[in-house]
Amino acid sequence: MTTVTEAPQITPSAPTPVRRRYGVPPGLIPPLLFLIVAAVAATVPSLLTGVDPLAADPLHALAGPSAGHWFGTDHLGRDVLARVVHGAGHSLSIGAAAILLATGIGTLLGIVAGLSPRYLDELLSRLFDVLATFPELLLALMVIAITGPGTGNVILAIGVAQIPNYARVIRAQTFVVRRSGYVEQAVTFGLSRPVLVLRHVLPNVLGPLPVLATIGMGTAIIATSGLSFLGMGPQPPSPEWGSMLSEARNYLRVAPWTALFPGLAVTLTVISLTLVGRRLQRRFEGRTP
Repeated sequence: MTTVTEAPQITPSAPTPVRRRYGVPPGLIPPLLFLIVAAVAATVPSLLTGVDPLAADPLHALAGPSAGHWFGTDHLGRDVLARVVHGAGHSLSIGAAAILLATGIGTLLGIVAGLSPRYLDELLSRLFDVLATFPELLLALMVIAITGPGTGNVILAIGVAQIPNYARVIRAQTFVVRRSGYVEQAVTFGLSRPVLVLRHVLPNVLGPLPVLATIGMGTAIIATSGLSFLGMGPQPPSPEWGSMLSEARNYLRVAPWTALFPGLAVTLTVISLTLVGRRLQRRFEGRTP
């Protein structure tokens, strides 16, 4: 007679909680290290090189990379490494100043549009849309054509070109915040409009700004180099990555290193900022553990 054995009872185990991971992902370490080096080059270039970027040595013009000149020399015999290091100060400072300008004005206009009556909101929104239809570099060139070349005008041009990016996002955030329960409750308590904006609206609409500023910094550096390449930024002999590329274009066949290293500086800086910005965006949107 066949005996039937009962199947063993399997008790379901409790679900394993998903642990939130902190720290820097390994893939983000190289861009962060590069940005740290770039920041040091922009603020304290003497820590990376003690060579004068303006010192010319015609006897060693267009010399290739060597132990004495790691990045070689340009057509005037100036050390390319020293000029790349000191050029970070111009490129990064112009980009950062333009981002600060765009962030400040864009945030102000976005909040005004989000809290204004319908007719004023429509007017500002159409203005943002019109400005956003122009490529940023083209819009910057239009501003430069009005104001003229120069470092200050380049900052103004790039900042104006990026204002719509910030204004549209802040406007959308303001609409969300103004309809929230805590803002409606604050209105019932009789808070004045300035106090309501400063205490409840402004702190709650600034969340996306670090993400936008980090990614926008890369765009601003590209625009800075592009305008300097066209001769509208810092004027020679000041070292700046875009102007270095402009000077090197006539020597690409005989001395490609004069364009290679400033071009790599621009490329790696923009890639690093983009990678960090995308990571911040995923963190802000809650798409990373």
